[in-house]
Amino acid sequence: MVRGDWVLFHPVYSPEELKAVEVTSSPYPPRYLTSMMHPLFPRSSTANPRHSRIPLLVGSSNLHERCFDIVSGYKHKPLPADWKSWPIEKLRAEGYVLDDKAWLRRILFLESIAGVPGMVAATLRHLQSLRLMRRDSGWIHTCLEEAENERMHLMTFMTLRKPSLFFRGIVLGAQGVFYNLFFLSYLVSPKTCHRFVGYLEEEAVVTYTKCIKDIENGLIPEWTDMPAPEISIDYWRLPKDAKMIDLVYAVRSDETTHRFVNHSLANLNADTDVNPFALREPDMHTKGKTIE
Repeated sequence: MVRGDWVLFHPVYSPEELKAVEVTSSPYPPRYLTSMMHPLFPRSSTANPRHSRIPLLVGSSNLHERCFDIVSGYKHKPLPADWKSWPIEKLRAEGYVLDDKAWLRRILFLESIAGVPGMVAATLRHLQSLRLMRRDSGWIHTCLEEAENERMHLMTFMTLRKPSLFFRGIVLGAQGVFYNLFFLSYLVSPKTCHRFVGYLEEEAVVTYTKCIKDIENGLIPEWTDMPAPEISIDYWRLPKDAKMIDLVYAVRSDETTHRFVNHSLANLNADTDVNPFALREPDMHTKGKTIE
């Protein structure tokens, strides 16, 4: 294992910051969404632009997440009122909770795709900076940091399970399609792409929040006392005796950071505005409770 400062900047969270994360949603006003999306969908003189295109962005995000759910076998059913009297095997058989293998399948697929947007955005902005021979106002580094951070999530969970060739084939196909679609979309409207990623990160926070609750409720007994992988202790500066629950808390905090950053970048002018995260990184009490 390579040890030392071999990664880009990423937050290291205090225990209080890890617990400060909340599930939030971003119902943006119709006026704001259409002004953001009009490069992709020109305004129509006959339709009301404030209401006709709102579902496009949110709907595409939901479709994307639904595809993740189907491929990874993920289910998010509310627990029955008397779930504490149910054996874990019955809860799993009824689809209320996932076992450790199903959770890993979900997480590995999610993280193998989540590292794409930041790299696409960084690549395009890097090439634009070279082409126009001017500085990038700090966007490239933040996008690269996001891409590497998501890749580190994958590398960490890969230490727990080696995917089959079939699973790797699905990831290969999904990544190829998603990379090219996101590449073309970012050329047309960076704002739309960052907002789309913001919505996906909201769902990632929901996923990891459910995973944390399941671990704390004893519904994933395989992970209750499992030590955190050594790579995660190095990367997030976790205590030497850290457990899986500490790892999942750290990953959720990262997803909250990506949620906050992408929704914030979507509010900016990608051609002229300075990236504020190149100047200062907000703490988790800010990123964990607000959307942008």
